[in-house]
Amino acid sequence: MEHIPFTRSIDLPPYRAILAVDARGFTAEPGSTHEAISKSLLDLVGDALDGAGLRAEWERPAFLGPTGDGFAVGLPTSVLPYLVDPFPRLLQDRLAEHNRQARAHLQLRVSLHVGPLPADPENPHWTGNGDPRNDTHRLLDSAPVRAVLAAASPRVSFVACIFSDRVFEDVVAAGYAGMHPDHCLPVTATVDGKPFNRQAWLYLPEVSGNLLGVLPAAPPAPAPPSSPIAGGSVRPRISGPRVKRNNGQVATTVESMTQHRGGER
Repeated sequence: MEHIPFTRSIDLPPYRAILAVDARGFTAEPGSTHEAISKSLLDLVGDALDGAGLRAEWERPAFLGPTGDGFAVGLPTSVLPYLVDPFPRLLQDRLAEHNRQARAHLQLRVSLHVGPLPADPENPHWTGNGDPRNDTHRLLDSAPVRAVLAAASPRVSFVACIFSDRVFEDVVAAGYAGMHPDHCLPVTATVDGKPFNRQAWLYLPEVSGNLLGVLPAAPPAPAPPSSPIAGGSVRPRISGPRVKRNNGQVATTVESMTQHRGGER
C-alpha cells in the first residue's frame, strides 16, 4: 500500500553511511572521455576503500547510484570512522598516482553524511532514496567545498571533503575516527538556487600552500585579548588548518572564494 506521509506510522529504515563523490571539471572534458573517467572514479574510490579495509562493504553496498561525473554509495554506519580516516588520505594518494600517469587530471569533491534510508542490496541502483541522500548531494554541491577545491593547487590538492555536522559530532568530535577535530574547518554549506543551509565541516587531506596565505616576514605583534561583543558573549575563534600564525587564512580564503567563485564546477 502506498504510504501517505503524516497519516500513519511506518518502520524507520536503518541508518546508513552515505558517501558521495564528484569530479571537478568533468563537463569540460571531451564527451568521448566521459565513460572512461566515470569508470576510473569507481576504480580509484574502490582502491582507496580497499586500502581502508572496506573492500567487502564496497563490493556489496546498500545502494549505489552513478551520476555521470560521480556517484553516491550506501555503507554500514559502523564504517563511518574509516570513511573519515584513512579513506580521504588514501584517495588523495591514489589520485596523486593516477594524475602522474593519466591525461585527465582529476580533483574530487567528497561528502559524507548519515541517516535512515531504505535499501535493497539485490538492486542497489534502484534504492536508497530519501532526504539524507538528497542532503549528501547538496553538501557535495555546496559553495564551500566547491570554492576550496577551486582555490587549491590542482597539482597538490586532489581531494576536498565535506562532512555533515552529524558525522562530525558523532564520529570526529566523539573520537571514533583517527583524526583530530582541529583538522576540520567549520563552514555553512549553501547551494545556489536551493533552500539548503547547513552547518558542515571541510577537510583537505593535502592542503596546498596557496590556501595558507603568505607568512609574515617578521613575527606579528601579540593579538589583544578577546573582548566581549553584543550580548556579553566572546567572539568565537575560527578553527581549522593553520601554519604558524596564519590566523584563519583558510577560512578567509573559503569565504572569499565562496562569494566570488562558488558556482564554478
